[in-house]
Amino acid sequence: MTSGGSAASAGNTASTPKGERRRSALAAAAAELLVEGGFGAVRHRAVAERAGLPLASTTYYFDSLDDLVCAAVERYGRAELAAGRERLAELATENRGVDAVVELVLDLLLGPDPHEEAVILRYERLVGTGRRPHLRPLMRVLSAELRELLSEIFVRSGFDVDAARLERLIALVDGAVVNALVAVEPDPRSVAARMLRDALS
Repeated sequence: MTSGGSAASAGNTASTPKGERRRSALAAAAAELLVEGGFGAVRHRAVAERAGLPLASTTYYFDSLDDLVCAAVERYGRAELAAGRERLAELATENRGVDAVVELVLDLLLGPDPHEEAVILRYERLVGTGRRPHLRPLMRVLSAELRELLSEIFVRSGFDVDAARLERLIALVDGAVVNALVAVEPDPRSVAARMLRDALS
């Protein structure tokens, strides 16, 4: 799922193998910058430098900075979903205990990096999408796919989690993280893990 601008750009300027490679490299660079520094870090010059491409390539392959940011969000979101699906495949044949499930769910909701700064940046990005209407259609798609994956994780792991309970569990994790950050808790992931584990036990 891409924005209208992304689709237009891909069709008009990235239809050759070289164009696809360059556009992909720019999207990957933008995704890295987004994760490292938030939306403010995604700038034409910074993305071009990270990708090792000319500055003009960012405006050649993307209609606007919004279009580039959208590609970055999609790139990172889909990479996380793919990693989650791979982990789920392993979970189906290995450990289905509550601890393994909690860690996998938190990787999808909070990201794999447990450090406080990484969690803060993630929540800042989530809040920031609310101020960027062009991201909302993409975020709805990614959010729906995330919920489908989370539901499958719980079902395969033997937990009775319907759609309503899933929303409550997500809200529980979000609330635990935000409260931990407000309380200057150095390890918000551990707080969320403890609460999620209690809710599933």
